[in-house]
This record gives sequence, structure tokens and C-alpha cells, in this order.
Amino acid sequence: MASSKTEPPPPQHHHYTPLPHDQNDNVLPSSYSSHLPQRRTTILLTLLLLLLSSSLYLFWPSDPSLKIVRLKLKKVHVHTRPRVTIDVSMAVRIKVRNGDVYSMDYDALEVGVGYRGKRLGQVRFQQGHVRAFGSSYVDAEVEFNGVGVFSDVVLLLEDLAKGTVPFDTVTEVRGKLGVLVFHFPLRARVSCEILVKMMNQTIFRHNCYEVSTLDLHG
Repeated sequence: MASSKTEPPPPQHHHYTPLPHDQNDNVLPSSYSSHLPQRRTTILLTLLLLLLSSSLYLFWPSDPSLKIVRLKLKKVHVHTRPRVTIDVSMAVRIKVRNGDVYSMDYDALEVGVGYRGKRLGQVRFQQGHVRAFGSSYVDAEVEFNGVGVFSDVVLLLEDLAKGTVPFDTVTEVRGKLGVLVFHFPLRARVSCEILVKMMNQTIFRHNCYEVSTLDLHG
């Protein structure tokens, strides 16, 4: 009797269908992802430098500013006998402004009067205090009597003949800025050129300007 053999089933074939490729799907290269931490570090360092620069600009001490708010001539008289002398009296209102985040104490406020660049005299006033980002006003009266002008007698007589005499005032403040245990010296100066009309004893024209701190500290 012949034995019957069971034949194996036919092999099954699986068909693979590739997925459609979307052109909008972009694969990031590995080099791009590796540069991300470096870029973040650069941005962070830049922000820190900007913050440090802003802090230094805000907290670094700076010199105060001076401004002549009012300048009034009270008296000018020229004596020709027995020698040529000048009597000068002026009222000055000075504004001291502190632009720092710290308070300021000034121990010297001086106002001087000169003729053609030569100092006739100066007056020192009381100490003062200016709060942070604040201003203080000082009313000063400057008076000199019998001041000699030996070297400029000829020029003074010529100015008197013209009816106008040029004077100049120099206002200076010196103080210190206290930050914890450190003290920073401060200084400021403002100059005014004054043209006085002798007939009616008034200031005909004046021009005030602040002197650069580089010239003061230099």
C-alpha cells in the first residue's frame, strides 16, 4: 500500500507598501542641535553684560550740576580817589542738582567775582545736603568794598567812559558722596560773564555756562 505524503502549503507572499513621504517633514541635522546650547550661552552672556553695564551706569558716582537761577545786581560803584577801587554787591540764587542714587553732602560753596579774568574776591557759604536725585537752592549775597584794580585801571576807566563794565562770576561747589564705607570727592563749577550798565545799575547782558569736570580734575 503506497503511503500518501502531505504536501506543504504554498508560501505566502507579503507585499510591502512604502508610506508616502511628506515634503514638509524636515529632519534636523545633528550639527544644528549640537549648536543650540552654545547659542543659548552666548545670548545669556550678552544679557548679563548689558545688565552689568546698565548697573554701572546707574550706580557709578557723578559730579553734581550747578545752575544760576537768578542773578541780581544790587550795587556797583567805582571810586577814583584817593585810588581806583570798586564796590560790588550781587544777589545770586544757585541750584545744586544731584543726579546720583546716593545723597550728597557739600562742605564748600564759593562764589567769586572778577573783572576781566582777575579775581576781585570770593565768599564761602554754609554746608549743605542734597538728597538722591534731588536739588537744593542756595541764596547767596556777594559784597566787596574797596577792592583795588591797580593793573587794570586804564581798562576800567575806558569801560566807565563806554557806560558798561564787564564782570565775571565763578560759583564752585565741593563735596563728597558717601557709599557704604567709601567716599567719592565731587566738584562742579559754573561761570557767568556779566555786562553791567553803569547808568541805571543793572545787568545789561549775562551768559552762564558750566565748566567741564575734565578741566576741574585735570
